[in-house]
Amino acid sequence: MEDNKAGHIERVLRNATGLECSVIQDAYGMFCMELPVNQIYATLLALYRDPELGFNFLTDLCGMHDPDKRGKELCVVYHVQSMTRRERLRIKAFASEDQPEFPSITGIYATANWMERETYDFYGIRFLGHPDLRRILNMDEMVDFPMRREFPLEDPLREDKADYQFGR
Repeated sequence: MEDNKAGHIERVLRNATGLECSVIQDAYGMFCMELPVNQIYATLLALYRDPELGFNFLTDLCGMHDPDKRGKELCVVYHVQSMTRRERLRIKAFASEDQPEFPSITGIYATANWMERETYDFYGIRFLGHPDLRRILNMDEMVDFPMRREFPLEDPLREDKADYQFGR
């Protein structure tokens, strides 16, 4: 029965976007898929609008950084949920550090506004079409993105964590 649900999601997306995709179900019952960046908006819009699927709630949107994956260093993970069907779907899309751009989905899910700003603030991922993409938690003067792996875990100039204060 679960394979039929994954197959139905695949059919809806194929009919709405022309995209050939593969939806799998993990051990916890969440459906999972990967998409190219240029298919994110159309896919999420189709999932939102389909009356049978009704993925009407964006649970989470977050970024990831893996500098070892050449050309796919940055990732945005979308978690959407169908409240009526009690189904969840995780979508991953990758981009390179050279072009960290994803389409904004604030036109589909208003809750994406804060999440996209936060992802930009910490990972430097730009969301094209976002109504107010600027830092939300870090200082405006900050030039780095603290959740990227090249960012140091501690500030080497801090005096309150000097080794001599801890008997080292």
